[in-house]
Amino acid sequence: MNDILVTRSSMPEIEEYMDEISDMWESHWLTNMGPKHKRFQEELKQYMGVENIDLLTNGHMALELTLQAMNLQGEVITTPFTFASTTHAIVRNGLTPVFCDIDPITYTMDTSKLEELVTDRTCAILPVHVYGNICNIEEIERIAHKYELKVIYDAAHTFGETYKGQGVGSFGDASCFSFHATKVFNSIEGGAVCFKDKHLGESLYELKNFGIHGPEEVSAVGANAKMNEFCAAMGLCNLRHVDEEIAKRKNVVERYRSHLKEVDGIQLNAEQKDVKANYAYFPVVFEEEQFGASRTEVFDALAENGIGARKYFYPLTNTFSAFHGQFDVLETPVALHISKRVLTLPLYADLDLEDVDRICEIILQCKC
Repeated sequence: MNDILVTRSSMPEIEEYMDEISDMWESHWLTNMGPKHKRFQEELKQYMGVENIDLLTNGHMALELTLQAMNLQGEVITTPFTFASTTHAIVRNGLTPVFCDIDPITYTMDTSKLEELVTDRTCAILPVHVYGNICNIEEIERIAHKYELKVIYDAAHTFGETYKGQGVGSFGDASCFSFHATKVFNSIEGGAVCFKDKHLGESLYELKNFGIHGPEEVSAVGANAKMNEFCAAMGLCNLRHVDEEIAKRKNVVERYRSHLKEVDGIQLNAEQKDVKANYAYFPVVFEEEQFGASRTEVFDALAENGIGARKYFYPLTNTFSAFHGQFDVLETPVALHISKRVLTLPLYADLDLEDVDRICEIILQCKC
C-alpha cells in the first residue's frame, strides 16, 4: 500500500503542458515578462476579479516586496498563527511585528483584540486568511480607516475564493498570493500581488526587476523576483482546471466531515457564511481530555500507517528561536492552544475517498 502524503501537486496532462511551452522553442523567450507571463497575468485578473495584479517568483517575495514598496516604518500588527514567511517579510523590511491573538473558530486574527494593539508607531495591519478561512474584513477595514493604516492581506490560502461575491484579492491595499506547488492552485513556484493603487504597482515592478525602467535607465535599487515563462505556462494550464480541482477537493472534505463531525474532542474547520470556499486544507483540533488521545498520538498513529499529516501551524512564529526573547507567547494564548492541538490531514484533488475512510478509521481508533 502506497504512502499518503499530506498534499500532492495538481498538474495538467503532460501533453497539455508540452503543447503550452512548445512555442518557446521557437521564440527562446524564457523569462523577463514574456508572452506567457503577460497572458497569465491577464487571465488571472479576470478569474480573480481584481483591478490589478503583478506576478512574482514566489509568494514570499510578493509579500516582502509589497511591504517594501509601501515604504513603511514602525510596527505591523499581524498574527503568529501563520507560516514563517509572514513574520519574516515584516522583519526583513526593518519593521516590528506586533502579534494579535486569533479567533478560536476561524483561526484568523481576532479583531476584538486588534484595536487595543494600535499605537502611534503602527503603520499597517497584516492579517492572514487561514486554511481558506477569510478574516473579518469589515472590522479590519474599519480600524485601518480610523487610524489611517495600510492593510496587506496574506492570502496564500485563498486562491479562487470570493467573499460576498467579490474576489478575495480585491480587499485591502494589497493581497498577496502563493502559487507554490503545495497550494490549491500552482504555477510550480510563483506568487502574485493584487492591488488598487497603480503607483504601488509601479514600485513593485521596480523592486522585482532591479529597478530597471529601460535599457539605459535604472532609477531604483531592486531585487530579482520575476516569474519565468515555464512557471507562467504551468499556471495557464492549471487555471483551466482549477474549478474542477476545487470541486474534487470539496468531495474529499465532505467525506472527512461525514466521519469526524460531532466526535467528542474534535473541532473541525468552520464553514463560513458568504464565502465561496476553495477547500485548501482540512485542519482538525484534538482536545485530549475529551478525545482521549493527543494530537501527537494521532500524528504518530497515522505515520505508522504511512499517512502524512502536518502540525500546521506549529510552532507559532513568535516562538521561533530566530526571535528568542523578543516576544511573549502568553500574549497570544488562543494561538498557542490551537498550535499545540491542530493537525492538517491529507487533502488533494485526487485523494481516493476510500483512503479518506481509512485515515478516519485510524483517527477514531485512537479515541479512548
